Amino acid sequence: MNHEWLTNILTMLTDLGYIGVALALMIEVIPSELVLSYAGFMVSSGKFSFIGAFMAGVIGGTVAQLFLYWLGYYGGRPFFKKYGKYLFISEKHIESAESWFERYGTIVIFTARFIPVVRHAISIPAGISRMSLPAFTLYTFAAMLPWTLLFMVIGMELGTHWEHIEVIGVRYIKPLSFIAIAATSVYLLYSFIQNKKKA
Repeated sequence: MNHEWLTNILTMLTDLGYIGVALALMIEVIPSELVLSYAGFMVSSGKFSFIGAFMAGVIGGTVAQLFLYWLGYYGGRPFFKKYGKYLFISEKHIESAESWFERYGTIVIFTARFIPVVRHAISIPAGISRMSLPAFTLYTFAAMLPWTLLFMVIGMELGTHWEHIEVIGVRYIKPLSFIAIAATSVYLLYSFIQNKKKA
């Protein structure tokens, strides 16, 4: 990604303050890791407070996923097949997300946030299947807490080198993905055992 273009966009948005951070996450043109690491840099430079940037990140990330949920709810798969490319969501992303959602159920709304490819589109099958909105919002909000914290802290540590999060972030995303998959498997095993006991 062109770092000069990226910096210009982020500077323009963050000139709006915390609202700009939330907006940058909502429009999803720039990966959330980069937005949050830049927010961390702004905290380390004294331009943002940690709490303000953190809340903007969590709320912005949650609203972005609610937007995809509603598109899935009202537009369904045909909408994304036709217009998904404009939202940087390919048919492959949707198919992977649908597969995960059907296999693991609603808990994947939380755990899939940490798994590449799937996390960008998992809200879509949730909307298509008419998942409970309060449950969807709760899972999404809960997942955004550690995600926002992680990349903001890394951004604070990197300082002016925040754009290197694209490379450094992989070191954290991979183990997070394994943990998320393991947690989902444990949850499914626990649910299976509990259902067998009830039966």
